[in-house]
Amino acid sequence: MKEVGIRRLLAANLLCALSIVLTAVVPSFFLEGFTVLGAHLTWLCVCSVSVGTLNVILHLVLNPSQSPKRNSFAQKISRFLKCCIYFFMSCILFHAIIVLYGAPLIESVTETFLFAVLLSTFTTLQCLCILGPNIQAWIRVFSKNGAMSIWESSLQITTVCSILGAWFGAFPIPLDWDRPWQVWPISCSLGATFGYMAGLIIAPLWIHWNRKQLTYKSR
Repeated sequence: MKEVGIRRLLAANLLCALSIVLTAVVPSFFLEGFTVLGAHLTWLCVCSVSVGTLNVILHLVLNPSQSPKRNSFAQKISRFLKCCIYFFMSCILFHAIIVLYGAPLIESVTETFLFAVLLSTFTTLQCLCILGPNIQAWIRVFSKNGAMSIWESSLQITTVCSILGAWFGAFPIPLDWDRPWQVWPISCSLGATFGYMAGLIIAPLWIHWNRKQLTYKSR
């Protein structure tokens, strides 16, 4: 396995992690009294837009999918529209799942939906960038030994870490601690964010550590 590819993956992941850190710092220079906890909905929007935009730019620059096909302009437009639809459907699906897991159905609808958008940015958007709007490829990647590149392995790790982080972030909410970060959905969104950042760092390290055992074959 080429070390250059792992270095590119590490650099891309570190940029994504850095962008999240900057979303907690930079807005305070432009928005008076901005804090991640005090203006959490604003931070959710800023973080989702920043991470999403950076992922798209990195995809265009690095081309991790390495697709040999040359698509026409009409095909690119169709693919882009499909990706937008898939992303919106993912937000709706995550919103429904979060409600089924105990989030308020009517109250805090905005908070729940923005949290769903954040989760979709950490998971679905990456799938769309690397795999495109191809459900069969998604199923393949998230099946056993389904990854065909280091980017797909990284996708597996960051997606699982993001969802697990969001799930673990829900544990402190019912506790009678009366802390500001226990307000819905702060702990869950922070858990998802920390999980995503942990996945970004763990993925290239795990791939580097297991590079001799990892053999990617075309299917």
